[in-house]
Amino acid sequence: MAALRYVLIVNPASGRGRTQHLDLVGQCRARGIETVIRQAGEDISELARTAVARGAEILGVAGGDGSQAAGAAVAAEYDVPYVCVPAGTRNHFALDVGVNPKDVIGALEAFLGGTERRIDLAKVNNRVFVNNASMGLYGWMVQSREYRDAKLRTVIGKLPDLVGPAAQRFDLRFTGPDGREHADAALLLVSNNPYLFDPRPGHGTRGTMNGGILGVVSVTNGPPWQGVQEWAPPDFRVESDKAVEVGLDGEAVVMDPPLVFEPLPSALRIRVPRW
Repeated sequence: MAALRYVLIVNPASGRGRTQHLDLVGQCRARGIETVIRQAGEDISELARTAVARGAEILGVAGGDGSQAAGAAVAAEYDVPYVCVPAGTRNHFALDVGVNPKDVIGALEAFLGGTERRIDLAKVNNRVFVNNASMGLYGWMVQSREYRDAKLRTVIGKLPDLVGPAAQRFDLRFTGPDGREHADAALLLVSNNPYLFDPRPGHGTRGTMNGGILGVVSVTNGPPWQGVQEWAPPDFRVESDKAVEVGLDGEAVVMDPPLVFEPLPSALRIRVPRW
């Protein structure tokens, strides 16, 4: 097979068919960008590795943040420039790297005449993430079948059971910024660089993407969100007596403890449109 110069992996399941509605494949063809359409059950990481093996000089993914994490991990591994095309629902990663999250087609210009810089990634055990890993309340809710189609309604419906007087405590053991040991938490969020936001997942953005540190937010009490702590450690560890439900860049995963979080400074060569 011929070598490829520009390759965009397209996840058509992201954003409720957003890529098809915008004729993203046709727009790529007009710009000389090869597209690889992810089929149901295919692994984006493997598609990305195949593209790099074929000689892709610039790699991109069109999809949500979970898809971006998979593509970015491969691009970082092989030191290939990466393009984020925001075709998901929330597109927090695009926003934080300087890509207009509402302009899917405009993001393609990064392939042709974009500017490049290095940004951080982060990982938990062997999984790379671009945004954050959420545990406790939010991590549990990402596992919910109702979550994808009714996120806000699901959150509101489950809050009384999760943080009320009889709420289950999440077995998440960690050390706080003052050295104090915590045995549980209602919510625990670890991000690739700290967020500038009120302590609820999905709000606000990061002030930088190359600080080389993590951001941690913990909520150890219920409403009205007392016991909130925010700090920026160089690494972070979570212990538990059972597998931990995690919302990893919005994707539901279950991970065996201990969960060891580490920054990956300047790991990714990100390309963004020049404007």
